[in-house]
Amino acid sequence: MAGARAAAATASAGSSASSGNPPPQEPGLGELLEEFSRTQYRAKDGSGTGGSKVERIEKRCLELFGRDYCFSVIPNTNGDICGHYPRYIVFLEYESSEKEKDTFESTVQVSKLQDLIHRSKMARCRGRFVCPVILFKGKHICRSATLAGWGELYGRSGYNYFFSGGADDAWADVEDVTEEDCALRSGDTHLFDKVRGYDIKLLRYLSVKYICDLMVENKKVKFGMNVTSSEKVDKAQRYADFTLLSIPYPGCEFFKEYKDRDYMAEGLIFNWKQDYVDAPLSIPDFLTHSLNIDWSQYQCWDLVQQTQNYLKLLLSLVNSDDDSGLLVHCISGWDRTPLFISLLRLSLWADGLIHTSLKPAEILYLTVAYDWFLFGHMLVDRLSKGEEIFFFCFNFLKHITSEEFSALKTQRRKSLPARDGGFTLEDICMLRRKDRGSTTSLGSDFSLVMESSPGATGIGPSRSADSGSLEEEPLILSTECPLEPATTLRGPLAFLPGAGRSQVFQLLILKPF
Repeated sequence: MAGARAAAATASAGSSASSGNPPPQEPGLGELLEEFSRTQYRAKDGSGTGGSKVERIEKRCLELFGRDYCFSVIPNTNGDICGHYPRYIVFLEYESSEKEKDTFESTVQVSKLQDLIHRSKMARCRGRFVCPVILFKGKHICRSATLAGWGELYGRSGYNYFFSGGADDAWADVEDVTEEDCALRSGDTHLFDKVRGYDIKLLRYLSVKYICDLMVENKKVKFGMNVTSSEKVDKAQRYADFTLLSIPYPGCEFFKEYKDRDYMAEGLIFNWKQDYVDAPLSIPDFLTHSLNIDWSQYQCWDLVQQTQNYLKLLLSLVNSDDDSGLLVHCISGWDRTPLFISLLRLSLWADGLIHTSLKPAEILYLTVAYDWFLFGHMLVDRLSKGEEIFFFCFNFLKHITSEEFSALKTQRRKSLPARDGGFTLEDICMLRRKDRGSTTSLGSDFSLVMESSPGATGIGPSRSADSGSLEEEPLILSTECPLEPATTLRGPLAFLPGAGRSQVFQLLILKPF
């Protein structure tokens, strides 16, 4: 039944082919980025004609998930569950190979999952509930927003509160009171027990044990009131049975400094002494011993070191010997959260552990479309402000090519089967730094590799296992898709193999120059 649900994503293409008509051309990265840079995705705006760009992007994601997984679709038509989540929320049940099915088949009943989602959505900011997005060794890696506080539960309009379809920042102009005061005044002292109780049931149903909170605040304060909360400061200790990790990471505003420094993350250190920053790093000792990281120095790390160390931590959690899942969240769950979800997806893919049939251009398309676009990242707004966290995500890949970021434990990467396209098992592709004539990126001019390009099909540099000789051939590619002048596509893409990780890390990166 699950397989049939997954197959439905490509049924229309199959019927076109069987009727003698050529199947519609698959949407490319250019079309995706054009739409992404034009508007923020909203589920209620996604339903249009069958040939609409957004619908093509949605169907393409379902098709790419279906290559390796049997999955169910949780309908979010018109944003009924969450206005900034995909219309087709993918729940991965098991890998489609029989071996993986026998080993890691999900025990989650989709109907029960849907019921818990509907009941728990009000517990989190903007209705962005705990949503599983990656399946690794039978574990669900999930994303969400932080917990909703009093300011959101009572300050937002009824429509936006119940259906997450209204204005995002429709906070009421009310006095500053605590959650407990509000509950007493409303006559419902069990409000937070109820809504957070459903949230906890959903987390437990997905076997989530680890909750990683990226907020630099304990609670988000707006207009003088606590509009959001977090598990780490829940006064009733409702989340005490989970392993809570406070790993504060700068918000999207900080990435304006990244752009202003000519996209140089090295040496860029967040100012931890700002008044609103009150959430210290807190990780249980038993989770840190094997990582050989001095966590007491976290306020001295630059953006590269901090992102590297946090990614190592997340990889160690999902790669632990238990069967526990992971939740990653920030405040709204659409800037810092997709950054780390995307890095996790790409790193595990590079190890050959997830999405094993996808080529580089396909995994790039999937993570940009699903992890960023369809989950509501506001690229247009971020570009207008110069807050280029989306660009940083893919530019950062050059910093995680070494073996220390591999999720493989005893098995060496070179023992994995080679991907299609001509790379040897010891190839690894890194970005080559090039002289840049401007400081532009997605905000103005940027480069793009289409799926039909040599790099997208696996043609690139290789290293001979015997001689260690290196052949390098930079790829300079472009697209002719019509864009506004502010988002013209241009620039170089170069692959540089190097020593370190043994498995191919062939990614198509948008690079300013």
